[in-house]
Amino acid sequence: MNETRRAILDALADGPVAGPALASRFEMSRAAIWKHVEALREAGFEIESGPDGYALASIPAYNGPAIEYGLEAPFSVEFHETLASTNDRARELAAADAADTVVVAEEMTGGRGRLERAWSAPAGGCWFSVVCQPDVPPASAPLFTLAAAVATARAARETGVDARIKWPNDVVVPSDETATGYRKLAGILTEMEGETDRIAWLVVGIGVNANLDAAALPGGATSIRDEAGDVDRRVFLQRLLEEFDACRNDLERTLEEWRALALTLGQRVRVERAGDEVVGVALEVTDSGGLVVELEGSGERVTVTAGDCTHLRPV
Repeated sequence: MNETRRAILDALADGPVAGPALASRFEMSRAAIWKHVEALREAGFEIESGPDGYALASIPAYNGPAIEYGLEAPFSVEFHETLASTNDRARELAAADAADTVVVAEEMTGGRGRLERAWSAPAGGCWFSVVCQPDVPPASAPLFTLAAAVATARAARETGVDARIKWPNDVVVPSDETATGYRKLAGILTEMEGETDRIAWLVVGIGVNANLDAAALPGGATSIRDEAGDVDRRVFLQRLLEEFDACRNDLERTLEEWRALALTLGQRVRVERAGDEVVGVALEVTDSGGLVVELEGSGERVTVTAGDCTHLRPV
């Protein structure tokens, strides 16, 4: 957001301010102040005009300027009403050396998850991708997926949802009504490019079923609306981004919190890998994000670094 407009919003949030006072404070003409106010109104900010001047009444919009305003994390926001994939757009920005940019879409027409699975991303959810340039070795890249999961769970729990984490990339809500023991609330897809010793860029895509009806979602899914009622998506996304920024800057602490929130640990699981599968009890998550599984029958312990994980009923 334009820094001048951000400062004007801060002034208007404190109460009515007359045009001449704003013009004097920002050393510009009253006409220039009026143009800034009109631009902010066009961006969705509800600004009232009265005998005492201008005042910020509310921020009902869900768009780039609204998300950036009040966001206590160092991200700029690129907003699209419709986009094929926020991850694809974020990859383009990353290739152009962008960093700390969040691509947000009201709806996506070509969303994809692990193994290029297509999924629906209608209006009402929170669909976005974060472009990062972390100064960590490639082996630490999976920790950013864990950081995104912790951030998403934290933000969802603030809304009253009992959000937990399923390894490696889902945020879920425990449920006795499903065979898996959970319903999916959010998914995460992390992509990166780099060399053996450095990460050039990393994109973390997050999709949260926010103000959606669970009945319209794929089987086994849920939403914040169904669990706790509608949320202000602008505020929810701000909180999630703030938590992600905190998590990515303290990966050691984040890993411990991931373990505390993990629904997978202690569960009997099946992890499908390229060419085979692992079945056993999930015991631990390593410091690099791998899942330690004790194999059924042999008791041997193996560490799985990638794969599709399904929770199974106990034998």
